[in-house]
Amino acid sequence: MVFWVFGYGSLVWNPGFQYDEKVIGYVKDYRRVFDLACIDHRGTPEHPARTCTLEYSEGSICWGAAYCVSGGPEVEEAAMQYLERRECEYDHKITVDFYKEGEDLEPLITGVIVFMSTPDVVSNKYYLGPAPMDEMAWQIATAFGPCGNNRDYLFLLEKALRDISKFISIITF
Repeated sequence: MVFWVFGYGSLVWNPGFQYDEKVIGYVKDYRRVFDLACIDHRGTPEHPARTCTLEYSEGSICWGAAYCVSGGPEVEEAAMQYLERRECEYDHKITVDFYKEGEDLEPLITGVIVFMSTPDVVSNKYYLGPAPMDEMAWQIATAFGPCGNNRDYLFLLEKALRDISKFISIITF
């Protein structure tokens, strides 16, 4: 069961699982938004952090990294189990096409797994939804959890995206 997984948040700079190949590129018709609560890494239940999820947005693109996981059933199962635990706040997995710069017409990889959040505060307890910019900024600036503060998540993501030679607006309000 060789699989590919797309990272658009912390997976870009800290995948945390064994992979065989990393490819920089993007997915179409989705944009990165800070609408997901994180209560166990960068925040707490009392003061949740804001982390990324994807939102459908026709015509948009979201840059990140696709990771190929192979190496046999044990390696692949271990990686998926790790991802399921780590990405537990995401209640939805989809598969998408993945593109590389300059190859916009045909996907480089099809069937890439993406962890994302259903945008519904009733059915998904981790979905925060959009908020006014000053509220989101305050929440990101002040949230802190076992893995550090929320602002470091934002700064590490910005650095990772700059490191892949793409200056991308990562915050969409």
